Amino acid sequence: MVTVTPNRAGPGAGAETQSLFGGVNATIKGLLLAVQDYSVLAWASIADIFSPPFYLSDLLEQIDVIGVGALPIIILTAFFIGGIMVKETAAQFQRFGTTALTGNAVALSLVLELGPTLTALLVAGRSASGMASELGSMVVTEQVDAMRAMGTDPGRKLVTPRVLATVIVMPLLTAVADFVGLVGGYIEAHITLGLSGPEFWHHAIDALGTNDLIHGLSKPLVYGFIISTVGCYKGLWVKGGTQGVGRATTSAVVIASVSILATGFMLTTLLMYLFPA
Repeated sequence: MVTVTPNRAGPGAGAETQSLFGGVNATIKGLLLAVQDYSVLAWASIADIFSPPFYLSDLLEQIDVIGVGALPIIILTAFFIGGIMVKETAAQFQRFGTTALTGNAVALSLVLELGPTLTALLVAGRSASGMASELGSMVVTEQVDAMRAMGTDPGRKLVTPRVLATVIVMPLLTAVADFVGLVGGYIEAHITLGLSGPEFWHHAIDALGTNDLIHGLSKPLVYGFIISTVGCYKGLWVKGGTQGVGRATTSAVVIASVSILATGFMLTTLLMYLFPA
């Protein structure tokens, strides 16, 4: 007598396996296409800077929107971050009798890492989402198609001014954040540790060297490029109507923020090798 063992996997197992591999394959292809499209947009945004036509009025408008518009939140946040740094470390400074080095710690932390990264994350949350929603709305309402029909390059008109403006204002915003953070740190150090102004600022200025300033002001250039290109890419590649605009806005902030943190790690390693402290 022959015993037949039933197929426990069921008749649909092969189809489910094929469907799984098909889904993974489609996801990988989609990611590769997205990287390709983003790379083309990023390269075109750089190349368009060096050839006419130039949209100077759009550039100035974006500098105002991205740079001046972000100043209040940058100033407010940096001020409290500087104060928090001193408040959190005041007990340790007093414990080891190193209160005079408070200015050194605040200056180095802000200029090397906290200032550039904090500024970039704030601008990403404000401007990357704004670019994605604005350009996404233009795509959904077919304004971008109308620009192409009239012979205007949307990349040159919409993307390049935003990229260039963000790259220009990011080092300036970072410098403002560093200074305001130091002011907040000084006020907290004066209240908590009793440090005088000359004592705090003398140590803060002496702690910073040329290489430290190169570290702190070169990162924002890269961060600005990432923020603007990601925001423009997610906006111009919107799918799914108005709901797609919302998804693109959220995705732009998430991708830009994660990219900033990952790039910051690599830039820190590279800059420490090229410009050792």
